[in-house]
Amino acid sequence: MYKNQQPIPDEYILMSERDREERIRAIKANLGSKMIILGHHYQRDEVIRFTDYRGDSLKLAQIAAQEKEAEYIVFCGVHFMAETADMLTSPDQKVILPDLNAGCSMAEMADIDDVEECWNRLLAKYSQEIIPVTYVNSSAEVKAFCGCNGGMTCTSSNVTKIFSKLLDEKKSILFLPDEHLGRNTGLTLGLRNQDILLWSRDHSEDVELPQQAPKLILWDGYCGVHQKFKAHHVDEVRKKYPGITVVVHPECSHDVVEKSDLSGSTDFIIRQITAAQKGSIWAVGTEINLVHRLALENPDKKVISLNENTCLCISMSRISQPHLLAALESLNQGNVVNQISVDPKITADAILALNRMLALV
Repeated sequence: MYKNQQPIPDEYILMSERDREERIRAIKANLGSKMIILGHHYQRDEVIRFTDYRGDSLKLAQIAAQEKEAEYIVFCGVHFMAETADMLTSPDQKVILPDLNAGCSMAEMADIDDVEECWNRLLAKYSQEIIPVTYVNSSAEVKAFCGCNGGMTCTSSNVTKIFSKLLDEKKSILFLPDEHLGRNTGLTLGLRNQDILLWSRDHSEDVELPQQAPKLILWDGYCGVHQKFKAHHVDEVRKKYPGITVVVHPECSHDVVEKSDLSGSTDFIIRQITAAQKGSIWAVGTEINLVHRLALENPDKKVISLNENTCLCISMSRISQPHLLAALESLNQGNVVNQISVDPKITADAILALNRMLALV
């Protein structure tokens, strides 16, 4: 588990936004190519405007690996994202997370000890080959577990291809840590509910394993943001805006995905709305910072949140402008703070899982 963030000096919180922004720009200019700032799509606008690149977690980590000149990689995201960037970059590059409290509740739902307990029970029960697959929204330890056990990572963009390949080979899948992405993918590929077993991380002793290995074993993790979208929200926006198109992230529950017009990764959602006809109306089931940004960047369309009550990722929002400035000023003074560093053995095993994914897609 990562360290807790120490309080930043009050001066960063009390100064005006204009002064903060001037200091951030000055530090970026001074450090030049020695530093890049990466920002996940769900970051606040006050932070994302200073990023050199924005994207999803794996794309940003891959960009970091390509930026060989950058000594400092400032990752405005959450902990597992910074871990992936550290694993993909060279040892002389330093990955910085502006607020160490920026975790991911879904990633934290898959504790490595609980995962290993589940795995051992499955191996003891079944002779059927089971492949562990983890969503990239998981800890380095869970990625490494998959790497050591013949498994791989996946993204919301390529999970369908990976599931299809493994199921065609008659292999069972243990999917971590997001129940909903796993269920939506399995059902899309033609699995039935009786082919799927839900593993309860908090009540594992109550999980009854059937005689035959399930085709898909789902860890019961979830994204707190995407859980806030409900099927009745789809009904409500259709009634309020006739002709609206509803697009949601596949981390939403299956009943929401089933009622929606489209479902796909963050990049998919962005591409759909960007390419849409002028005057079209969209309800988007994902994090509110991205929805607001899509509305601003597509003024010729109407873009609203599927749930008009704010669906904010609190963990992402921990990366505030004061935290970003505090981290940058330390770097500017030659002091590395909030460095994310993954153990070399864990890195090696996790890279195996990442490479197996890339080999398939």
